[in-house]
Amino acid sequence: MSLSRLVRSCADKKSILNGKAVHARVIVSGSDQDVQINNHLLNMYSKLGYIDHAQYLFDKMPERNLVTWTSLISAYSQMGLSKKALNCFRSLVLDDTISPNDYTFVAAISACAQASALRTGKEIHARIYRTQESVNCFVSNCLVNFYGKCKSLRSARIVFETMDEPNIVSCVSLVNGYMQCVENEKALTIFLKLMKMGIEINEFLYGSVLGCCAALENLVFGKQVHCLAVKRGVKIDHFAVTSLVNFYAKCGQLELASKALREADDPNVTAWTALIGGCVQIGKCLEAIRIFQEMLFAGIKPNEQTFASVLGAFGREKEIRGGTQLHCSIKKMGLESFTFVSNAVLDFYSKTDCLDDSLKTFYEMDVPDVVSWNSLISGCIGSGRYEVMTKSIHSMLSDGFAPDIYTYSSILSVCGDLPAAEWGKQTHCRVIKPGIDSNVVVASALIDMYAKCGRLTDARKIFDVVPNKNLVSWNAMITGYAQHGFGREALEIYDVMLRNGYKPNGTTFIGVLSACGHVGALEEALRYFNSMSDDFGISPRSDHLACMVGLFARKGRLREAYDMIRSYGGEKNIVVWRCLLSGCVTNKDLELGVRAAEGILSIDPNDVSARVMLSKIYADLDMWDEASEVREMMRGKAIKKEMGYSWT
Repeated sequence: MSLSRLVRSCADKKSILNGKAVHARVIVSGSDQDVQINNHLLNMYSKLGYIDHAQYLFDKMPERNLVTWTSLISAYSQMGLSKKALNCFRSLVLDDTISPNDYTFVAAISACAQASALRTGKEIHARIYRTQESVNCFVSNCLVNFYGKCKSLRSARIVFETMDEPNIVSCVSLVNGYMQCVENEKALTIFLKLMKMGIEINEFLYGSVLGCCAALENLVFGKQVHCLAVKRGVKIDHFAVTSLVNFYAKCGQLELASKALREADDPNVTAWTALIGGCVQIGKCLEAIRIFQEMLFAGIKPNEQTFASVLGAFGREKEIRGGTQLHCSIKKMGLESFTFVSNAVLDFYSKTDCLDDSLKTFYEMDVPDVVSWNSLISGCIGSGRYEVMTKSIHSMLSDGFAPDIYTYSSILSVCGDLPAAEWGKQTHCRVIKPGIDSNVVVASALIDMYAKCGRLTDARKIFDVVPNKNLVSWNAMITGYAQHGFGREALEIYDVMLRNGYKPNGTTFIGVLSACGHVGALEEALRYFNSMSDDFGISPRSDHLACMVGLFARKGRLREAYDMIRSYGGEKNIVVWRCLLSGCVTNKDLELGVRAAEGILSIDPNDVSARVMLSKIYADLDMWDEASEVREMMRGKAIKKEMGYSWT
């Protein structure tokens, strides 16, 4: 067997020891002057991950040809060492004796795509245009991918449209480019054009388009793509299964997502993780935990993405014991070195009010990022530890981390909750300087902060100039007006929101019903309450029920309020019964007052306010014996009313 074949055999068998032995034999035999054998050796070291050996061999080679240069550039590019790949390409260009070919250009452009080096990539593109008579499909595909990853969609589109015969690779690259730039609707438009051009869909294009549909939560379009893939006989590999599960989960169709997972042949951990992540995203945290347990019983080992997803479910459900066990597993598997996994652990402890554990996790992190700081600050806010929050912000700034939109959003939420309008104004100034005050997340937080501080004029000014409002912005303005008694203004904002095509959610209707309560618009409130389920498919929660009961009670229509409570299928909380009891006290309705008090005490037997209000009803009706009996019962159980106090 020739030495070249021996080297190739070592590379194929991934045997570095045999490869080094063959290299030694090459040197002893004097064949180390042969450029072809050296190219095979360089390629072997690159494939086996010994890039330093490949570089050393390259430096010692007496003769190099185009294959030598291209092999080393490709090796650096494939290993993610983009800077070294481009430095090597520059050295080749400076060597006038050798000209790059298509394979060299592809390796260099791929390195530019990894490093998002738009300017360098454009220079290489210009060189291709000057030195090549024509650009083959292989290079064009790489250019489309490069411009897409660098978010230069116009250039990607131009390269694509100048191709003689676009193929499936260029199509996938173009769609992915638009998807990465969050231009999902344009990506779907391009996909439709590709279908009209007769481009055959494959598993990669299928997965990319489903990703766009998932981001847009466009269930109808995604189902049509699914049907198309089945009709065309698209190969459903692990990538396609994961994309399908992720699409249905993100659209809230957990049954279909679960069905797609279970009908797949041997679904991998990525597909399971997609289903778990989808459950967490739509708030089905207990279901996410159950699926995680099922995955473990199926013998599938979770990866770092799985842990990051399921920790979110444990955090929201405040399952401290289960989350702590997961943290132990993460440590045993050595996954805490992944920053996003440590961030998930940090966020879990923050959400479960374990701030000391959260701080310990933070200080144990090798390389915390801005997400780590945000999770820590959020945990301090949730635990009411504002001094620690302030120190954390100072430390974040002194360590050279610039606050992002989520940092400012957290700070503004504190300013609104305290309330601390002056702090809020200072934070507002800080977000104006970098020009992020127009960002919808920051703008919504500003609206909410000013509204909670009672500065509705300032809140409205910001609301009116926000270019791209989202549902949070509308809800903040509606709730702000409602909380401060401006019911009609709140309802006007709601009408404008509907005219602009925004679909309300449960939070919107709490603001709307509160606004109706402030202006005493009972019939209007009934219409809005019924439209929740009839027009928007929203199931009323106990918060919405409390708003309606309170409004009925203020109008003296206690029987209708009680009937609404009885007909409500969900769980009634204390607030609902208190609203009814308050109305009974005002209207001196003993029968319903007793029932309301019983409803409160069935939830919390030690509730003081229910007994005090019931005693007041008896007293107002001159039923002094019954009032005294309630008071004696309170003394017997050592239940005392908390003393009121003033902030002023």
